[in-house]
Amino acid sequence: MQIFLNEKSINLTTPSRLHLLRDQFYPQADVLIVNGYPADNNQDIHDGDRIVMIQRGKQPSSQELEDLMTARHTPGIQEKIKRARIGIAGAGGLGSAVAVALARIGIGQLNIADFDVVEPSNLNRQQYFIDQIGQAKVKALQDNLLRINPGTTVTTFNKKVTPENISSIFSDIDILVEAFDRADQKAMLTNTFLSTFPEKYLVAASGVAGFDSSNTIKTTKITPHFYLCGDGVTAAKPGCGLMAPRVGIAAHHQANTVLRLLLNLDEAVE
Repeated sequence: MQIFLNEKSINLTTPSRLHLLRDQFYPQADVLIVNGYPADNNQDIHDGDRIVMIQRGKQPSSQELEDLMTARHTPGIQEKIKRARIGIAGAGGLGSAVAVALARIGIGQLNIADFDVVEPSNLNRQQYFIDQIGQAKVKALQDNLLRINPGTTVTTFNKKVTPENISSIFSDIDILVEAFDRADQKAMLTNTFLSTFPEKYLVAASGVAGFDSSNTIKTTKITPHFYLCGDGVTAAKPGCGLMAPRVGIAAHHQANTVLRLLLNLDEAVE
């Protein structure tokens, strides 16, 4: 019987049970995951099972973290995620949250572009910390992402995205996430990217301000290569600011759309 234990192939000559396997190979492990799901009993082991054993509280190595994600997501899915190259234009409320979500699932490469610095007014919705105020957003975000998942390659561009440099910044990516605040910048990026790279996907956002119902945020397939997340209406204005919950919902719509596209699940989800 062949199994995979912490992503290493093992041949068992006799039947075994989960706790016996733990005692034999990882006696300190107190988190046991079988076929992507935490196990809470001493179950039988079957041919082809994928098992991960972890010692709670012990910091995993980069390889152990990769093995854990593979076990939770299944190998076929994780291979596609690991090969993916995603661009993020804008590192504010949308972009920083998208980047965190994608790093947590193990995206292989992130190209992130933004020219701004972290300021106090950003902290109500963006993925930064007080001690990062004054730092370039892309540098601060890179530091945070590498603390989350050192296996993700994060390439940063501390510059304003323009029609002239879109090709050089995002030429090697599979999918681009638009995460700007201003409508004119959103339109510029959308028009330039889709005309320059008609074979690539763009996942944009519009209408994410305020505190309206979470259920008004949706993902819409605009064209075969263009997706839009948000309610399409609610822009920031006096009395209707950008706030972490709703911005985060839209950002995770964007991140989930990226994931679905990588897995060839590209139909619209309302």
